[in-house]
Amino acid sequence: MRRFTEELGITRNTVTQDFQYLRDFFGAPIVYDRERNGHHYDPEAPEFELPGFWMNATELYALLACEQLLESVQPGLMGHRLTPLRQRVRRLLGDAGDHAERLSDKVRLQAVQQRAVANHIFISAADATLASKRLIIRYMPRSRDHHGERTVHPQRLLHYRHNWYLLADCEQACDLRLFSLDRIVAFEVSDEPAREVSVDRLDQFMDDSFGLFSGEPAAEAHLRFSPRAARWVADECWHPDQAGEWRDDGYHLRIPYSDPTELTMEVLRYGPDVEVLGPKALREGVRDRLDRALNVYK
Repeated sequence: MRRFTEELGITRNTVTQDFQYLRDFFGAPIVYDRERNGHHYDPEAPEFELPGFWMNATELYALLACEQLLESVQPGLMGHRLTPLRQRVRRLLGDAGDHAERLSDKVRLQAVQQRAVANHIFISAADATLASKRLIIRYMPRSRDHHGERTVHPQRLLHYRHNWYLLADCEQACDLRLFSLDRIVAFEVSDEPAREVSVDRLDQFMDDSFGLFSGEPAAEAHLRFSPRAARWVADECWHPDQAGEWRDDGYHLRIPYSDPTELTMEVLRYGPDVEVLGPKALREGVRDRLDRALNVYK
């Protein structure tokens, strides 16, 4: 104790408070020896070291929120692994930890229309993607009632609208393809390395057109929204290259697209508050879906 006070130029009470802080805040195994009238590490305690980084209460709350976000993205995947971290963070928060206990009640991330992906499928796809290993998968697309075998070269994992997809270079298609992880029936990780696709090509495949069904734009949609719907649409980013403007008859939005499937579903979501002005094929496709929907109720 005397050495600390002399070399650091502080009082005995300050040294005692610092020891208490190390013990209570960081969990340091420091004990007081009455016979020696000093402090020392508990020789029976496991090895201890100070954390390598420092975080304030706000940052710790943010870390807990990120843990909740990760759990909502892929439920059950990391929860048991993150439990020790969660407990450590709450100990670091001390008295403020009561707020952390209520974090899950105060901040709720609600996944809508999320399709379940088996953890072993997700982990294998992630491992193969990070390690650049070739995958042999049995895949059952929703357009067919039977699965087929494909050899793919994983490039990226994509979390889109609460669901997971694998972007891979498919040997059968000789092109990039997206595979929904929940439709992979079985898999085999090959020892063969996956061939690499340039980042520019991957970005172009994903970013050129609206929605999940990307690729080189085939056309540009021209949509007109009513003033009521425009209160939301005018503040939304549907695509990085969209162009929107207010006119006397409503809000006009132009969006490049490749496959009309997802865009058609998005237009139908707005019902009478949107009209497709062009191109003709997209307009007729939306009108056909509306006609068939109306016939269901006749």
